[in-house]
Amino acid sequence: MTEREWPGGDRVLDWERRTAIPLTTLAVVFLAAYAVPILRPDLPAGWRTACTLTSSVIWVLFWLDFAARLVLATDRWTFLRRHLFDVAVLLLPMLRPLRAMRLILAVLMISRRTETWARGRLAVYVGTTTALLVFVAGLAALDAERGAPEANITDFGDALWWSAVTITTVGYGDHYPVTDAGRFVALGLMVGGIGLIGFVTGSLATWIVERVSPDKAAQATVADIDALRSEIAALRAALNASGDSAAHDTGPGPRPQRDPGRTTS
Repeated sequence: MTEREWPGGDRVLDWERRTAIPLTTLAVVFLAAYAVPILRPDLPAGWRTACTLTSSVIWVLFWLDFAARLVLATDRWTFLRRHLFDVAVLLLPMLRPLRAMRLILAVLMISRRTETWARGRLAVYVGTTTALLVFVAGLAALDAERGAPEANITDFGDALWWSAVTITTVGYGDHYPVTDAGRFVALGLMVGGIGLIGFVTGSLATWIVERVSPDKAAQATVADIDALRSEIAALRAALNASGDSAAHDTGPGPRPQRDPGRTTS
């Protein structure tokens, strides 16, 4: 059963439509507030505090959004069961080693709203989500690895390279996480990236095939339709002819007279 089938499910959908733009904007601001202190280690203390405060306030607003959808849903237990991942992403970042999971919720907020706006353009949606995932995973890995003993991901260039290599399953091995938090980020990137990269690759292959021979495909389709029309017309003519013949054979008329001079042997 989906939310559309629940009594009161329309209220949840209406809430999501109304909050689509504000929550997407908040998610982008959240990513910026999270990224700036990581990309600028020398950031003044005042700006660092402002970024932390901004992230915390937006995190509370994410909680309020989830609570509002829960209240609006008539079947709340079903809503919770179907949003256990959201609950985990909201709860686990309270633990310091898992605070990078906050980025996952921001990605979810952006991708879900982008899915609504890019309906009918699934390739654009998946491509945007993939690029966002690579960027966010690089940030999270750099946050976890920077300053760790024997770390080999020490700047954002290394982190972005590692993220791109990992999500495409190339795995050169020149950069890799050494901390538990960094490995957790890598695990999430591997799991989430396989499906996205597979879809992008399949879409690219389909696009290439369509670009190579679009005219042939169109001509084959037109020829098939013409052949089908001819067969239908022939079948219709045959049925009409059969109907006319049957009506002629069973119609009224004089019966043949028996020849009196003819005897049976």
